[in-house]
Amino acid sequence: MRKSWWKILCSVLLLYTLVGGLLLDVPHKKILNETIRNIYFHVPLWFGMMIMFTCSVIYAIKYLRKPDLTNDIYATAFATTGTVYGVLGLITGAIWAKYTWGKPWSNDIKQLGAAMALLIYAAFFVLRNSITDIDKRARVGAVYNIFAFAMLFPALWIVPRLVESLHPGGAGNPGADPRDMDARMRIIFWLGAVPGFTLLGVWITTLIIRLRLITDKNLLHV
Repeated sequence: MRKSWWKILCSVLLLYTLVGGLLLDVPHKKILNETIRNIYFHVPLWFGMMIMFTCSVIYAIKYLRKPDLTNDIYATAFATTGTVYGVLGLITGAIWAKYTWGKPWSNDIKQLGAAMALLIYAAFFVLRNSITDIDKRARVGAVYNIFAFAMLFPALWIVPRLVESLHPGGAGNPGADPRDMDARMRIIFWLGAVPGFTLLGVWITTLIIRLRLITDKNLLHV
């Protein structure tokens, strides 16, 4: 029980987010209307993605400082979960765009940047799988992981803010208007959705790590 309290908390927070996000009242905003509920899912997925990628690059740096394959396993596992979260964020964003922008994909700079960032991480897994030597794969993967993480910032946070965009956060388009969410929405978002999806990402990652530690047991001399 003491070891799994955070998993119980994760389940409670996600249940709270699901029920509150779908059933409780939301502000009636023009264009957004009921689609504003997607903020409980789309945005926390991106939060979770950034946290997973940050953990991944930390373990990649740790591997380069101390070549321990366990660090490589952790880095790859967090990168895997982060990529899954990124794909889900892109899908939920496309669904949202369908109802607010008129079509799911409009080549908006934010959409293009997100797609590019995910393709860079997809190349990370392709590169790793193309190298048969375990130590070389871990070393090259760690270096590429740092590059991929660095590319997240111009792709997602810098370039989209410099040009006009339909997505919040573009030039002349506020990233977060405090009037869009009322007090109840903020509680669900900050106390339910964001920590809930983050904990879920950690949970999924721990399962991947445990599986890798079992399959690579001989390599790690456990």
